[in-house]
Amino acid sequence: MVNSTEDWMRLALEQADHAAILNEVPIGAVIVKDNEVISAAFNLRETNQDSLAHAELLAIKRACDALGTWRLEDCTLYVTLEPCPMCAGAIVQSRIPTVVYGAKDEKAGCAGTLMNLLEEPRFNHRCEVIAGVLEHECGDRLTRFFKELRLRKKAKKLDKA
Repeated sequence: MVNSTEDWMRLALEQADHAAILNEVPIGAVIVKDNEVISAAFNLRETNQDSLAHAELLAIKRACDALGTWRLEDCTLYVTLEPCPMCAGAIVQSRIPTVVYGAKDEKAGCAGTLMNLLEEPRFNHRCEVIAGVLEHECGDRLTRFFKELRLRKKAKKLDKA
């Protein structure tokens, strides 16, 4: 039975694995309400050629559709990478009260690393942020993905030479 923060993050990691199979950046997200998965998604930016196809945004859209409301009050978002500014804005606007993430995003993290849009006191809604859940597992997937991507690009360049 899934009932712990780590268990929910493992489901988000499974979503990230689906992204990796498609050569997408392996980021996964799960939205939970009343101890039940409402939605799950993974990055599809490359597949859809859509800059908005982040795991969080796709999960939010699916959760809104499933619940028939834009207010995702009483939900928790689990995501393998710290939300970027766009996703943090969508999280605040959808009224998600709790966000749990795995790995920090040193280049775009807006849940405490570069800035904290999720707990910004000037907004009319703020989220509780729980950082670092299964951080190494989440980070390792990203590190492996980008290492393999660099190796593929290098091999492709050598093939052309």
